[in-house]
Amino acid sequence: MSVQSVDRALDVMEALAAHGGEAGLSEIAQRTGLPYGTIHRLLRTLLDRGYVRQESDRRYALGGALVRLAGVAERMVGVWAQPYLTRMVELSGETANLAVLEGDFVVYVAQVPSPRRLRMFAEVGRRVLPHSTAVGKVLLADRSQAEVLALLERTGMPKRTANTITTAPALLEKLEEAKERGFAMDLGEEELGVHCLAVPVRDGERVIAAMSVSGPAERIDALDRTELAEGMCKIAAEFSRDLGA
Repeated sequence: MSVQSVDRALDVMEALAAHGGEAGLSEIAQRTGLPYGTIHRLLRTLLDRGYVRQESDRRYALGGALVRLAGVAERMVGVWAQPYLTRMVELSGETANLAVLEGDFVVYVAQVPSPRRLRMFAEVGRRVLPHSTAVGKVLLADRSQAEVLALLERTGMPKRTANTITTAPALLEKLEEAKERGFAMDLGEEELGVHCLAVPVRDGERVIAAMSVSGPAERIDALDRTELAEGMCKIAAEFSRDLGA
């Protein structure tokens, strides 16, 4: 049985996260459907506990108390992901990664390296912008177009390589494609010579993380993309169930 006040407090925090970590009262109300008075009461408690802070312009933002919880949660999810990432390495022969969206950045939280001598590494803890990575596209594909455009307005779309997508319409097209296919690709967009395929990890209907395999372009391109994606989606679905989705 759920506790209504807890549910509502979490709704408020998720609304702030959906707006990039900061939102006004009207935006929170629109996102949650809660009355203003209820939101005010919840925010007072969250402010007192440090989970929310109020900015000088009276907008609300996620607070520093979440940093401690987030660090512990990421470490635990990374531990739980290891056997599933290992299976992805066995499936593809390439390095497997787990990444999440923190604010406007993709953060790699777990990795199992390829057994091959020439292999790709995305250092655990590394933060990258989402537009140039397969994991980033998977994570953005679950957001609304308005949320994606707002994020791109904040971050820009810097050109990492000659292959990087640098316009919003082109990226939105790729995100729609990722939703339809169930996976996303990075074809040398973050690093030349490196290709990556990513699939979503879900909590119910929401995408909460992305799992990927990455390696030298010629080896990734030699794999059957559809077969690889299907196998990875199956593993990611099992991981989602393990997380309690």
